[in-house]
Amino acid sequence: MNILVLGGTRFFGVHLVRELIKQGHKVTIATRGNKVDEFGDRVNRIKVDHANFIEMKNAFLNKKYDVVYDDIAYASLDVKYALETIKCDKYIMVSTSAVYDLKWDTKETDFDSCNQELIWCNRDEYSYATTKKQAECALFQCYKDQKFIAVRFPFVLGKDDYTNRLRFYVENIIKGKEMKIDNYNQQIGFILSEEAGKFLAFLADKDFCGAINGSSDGTISMEEIASYVSKACGKTPILSNEGEEAPYNGVPKYFLNTDRGKQLGFEFTPVKDYIYDLLDYYLSQIK
Repeated sequence: MNILVLGGTRFFGVHLVRELIKQGHKVTIATRGNKVDEFGDRVNRIKVDHANFIEMKNAFLNKKYDVVYDDIAYASLDVKYALETIKCDKYIMVSTSAVYDLKWDTKETDFDSCNQELIWCNRDEYSYATTKKQAECALFQCYKDQKFIAVRFPFVLGKDDYTNRLRFYVENIIKGKEMKIDNYNQQIGFILSEEAGKFLAFLADKDFCGAINGSSDGTISMEEIASYVSKACGKTPILSNEGEEAPYNGVPKYFLNTDRGKQLGFEFTPVKDYIYDLLDYYLSQIK
């Protein structure tokens, strides 16, 4: 297939492109050109600012793709600029679990993008959760004739995680820094960046339209993570209300129901099959 990836030069986007290339697709990546990628002559490249409608219109004039992956649709106007400038058979947007009021066994139907007020906005006008909700609202309400998928991921983990959220806990324990953690015992969900990319690539030829969750099987708590790190480095976590705010604070006990993905044939990896190796990696990196 002829596939366009908007983004694709960092984190799970890199894994998506790797998987698409591996599967033999013709891949074009479209970015602002600020980051050197690893793909050499295995991909085509288009330099464009996704947030600039005129640039998008000029860049994709007379072009057509079987599938467009939008890794960087953070707001409703991003969706508008993509779908009103690019011709494609299927549009796959990376969304987020932040659209939900998270709870145990969160299903796709727990956020209905069709029954929300649509606000045309840019990504810097509201919070991340709000702009992502609006991106979905634009997609579901204004482009009903377009085949599309909105893929809702939880927190994404990996050695390539530029947010360093999980690393925060490891580093603060090793260095004896105080942390304020308000959900220490709560079980929460994650997905590995490599698996997020593979799941996105898996959806390219699937006969599915709508929202779909992508998440590792099972959950883990910050207490379990801290306990593992503590035993590995011999340091006790220091929890304090005066400590630095932990990155996953405010997240309640939850997991994302992934039955839709499993029914399509995708097998999600249990979180505990990889998270301890990832913690070992951070332990080896932090002195």
